[in-house]
Amino acid sequence: MLRHRRLTAVLCLVTALGLSGCFMQPGGRSGGPDQTKAPKKPNIVFVLTDDLSWNLVANMPQVLRMQRDGLTFRNFIMADSLCCTSRATIFTGQYPHNTEVRTNFPPDGGYQVFKAKGGEKASFAPALQKAGYHTALLGKYMNGYHPKDTHGGKKPYVPPGWDEWQVAGYAYPEYDYNLNENGSLVHYGRKPQDYLTDVLANKGVESIKKAAGSSKPFFIEISTFAPHGPFVPAPRHAGMFADLKAPRPPSFNEADIRDKPSWLRSRPKLGTRAIDRIDRGFRDRVRMVQSVDEMVGRIRTTLKDLGRDRDTYVVFGSDNGFHLGEHRLAGGKMTPYDSDVRVPFMVVGPGIRPGHQVQQPAQNTDLAPTFLELAGVKPPPATDGRSLVPFLRGGTPPGWRQSALIEHVKPPPSPLDPDRQDSAPGAPPTYNALRNDELLYVEYEDGEREYYDRTRDPQELANIYGTLPEQRRRHLSDLLYALTHCSGAGCTAAGRSR
Repeated sequence: MLRHRRLTAVLCLVTALGLSGCFMQPGGRSGGPDQTKAPKKPNIVFVLTDDLSWNLVANMPQVLRMQRDGLTFRNFIMADSLCCTSRATIFTGQYPHNTEVRTNFPPDGGYQVFKAKGGEKASFAPALQKAGYHTALLGKYMNGYHPKDTHGGKKPYVPPGWDEWQVAGYAYPEYDYNLNENGSLVHYGRKPQDYLTDVLANKGVESIKKAAGSSKPFFIEISTFAPHGPFVPAPRHAGMFADLKAPRPPSFNEADIRDKPSWLRSRPKLGTRAIDRIDRGFRDRVRMVQSVDEMVGRIRTTLKDLGRDRDTYVVFGSDNGFHLGEHRLAGGKMTPYDSDVRVPFMVVGPGIRPGHQVQQPAQNTDLAPTFLELAGVKPPPATDGRSLVPFLRGGTPPGWRQSALIEHVKPPPSPLDPDRQDSAPGAPPTYNALRNDELLYVEYEDGEREYYDRTRDPQELANIYGTLPEQRRRHLSDLLYALTHCSGAGCTAAGRSR
């Protein structure tokens, strides 16, 4: 009897996500028409973009609609604002210091390190598959992945945990790329219909339609290369926004940077030509995300037409942000500043209150445990993040983190790195940082420090580390040390401090 009560309680907890009816009869038995059936697990469609910053969202009507219809995380902070490290964290729920993926390429990162360190087996995909899900990944995987590689097999390699695999390697120009389509290599050329984001949109819609006809729940991740450089929009969008300029927040071409660390302090103010290039880049980024936005609209329309919007969560987000002119920085993403680490994340789906916003700091460590909890799977003990499901249900998890961890290892220069502007001389050195709604605190490996009072200075203009009492400095440094050395539940405990 006790075992039966516990099982029923678990089923009712899953039901509370809004997927079906459930109530407890006296004595612990469930009642109602579905009393012999377990509630259906929800479907999940995860749209992950590359380098999409908050300042692009204003020109994305379908994403704005997601904000109106669902939940927005206002302080979603990347544990490292770099593609491969961020994706390793998303797949595993672990901070970079635990995934050991610290850069885009070996020996400190990249796909090879992720695979060698067991990241593919630790990913949420095998667990979802074991829980009965149809799993699909379309688009970008990780830096250093090559679609043609067989890894000792006879056909191009498909990692464990994925039922459907349609993944590219280096496809940043959006044309002339290969896809590993479930173990077969397929080349796409330079015709308008080969534009990668559109190809992924078509494949995503077809994947949803096929999966929706099955009795199995589905998890489909559509991972775009857009709007990563070289900023190539689809032909139909190339002439749009002709007069648009990059936003000019107070941090844009910052007037006085004498208080900034040495890597930034020596930069001259941006001149007219540099600002013109920034404006052109921003226009092309806005143009580029129009195809992403259309894809979001098509996904939601398809789910509604199939009657699956009522049992499907759609998650939209980015692997990191991007600066264009802030703090005199022409273009890049590996700083600890908000332009780079705070990214858009929205969720629509069953039981989510329209127009709701969460202010508490969430991180990419939290995505894997969220997907697993929605599937009824307990996250492994090595998970550093926590499930966001209580937020989706309108609540706040008890003991939620107060501070987010940001950690970054400066990559060595490489001509193969699509983000080589951030590994060149003058790029930020290796650092660790704390970020919450009150502060940003940064420790660089060369001993320099930054501290910003975000309540008074949300643009992070005035570095006031020199004014902090010694006791406060020690507290922040100790907290940062605890977070950069944490694992599993220890990360939850350390993150509760400010």
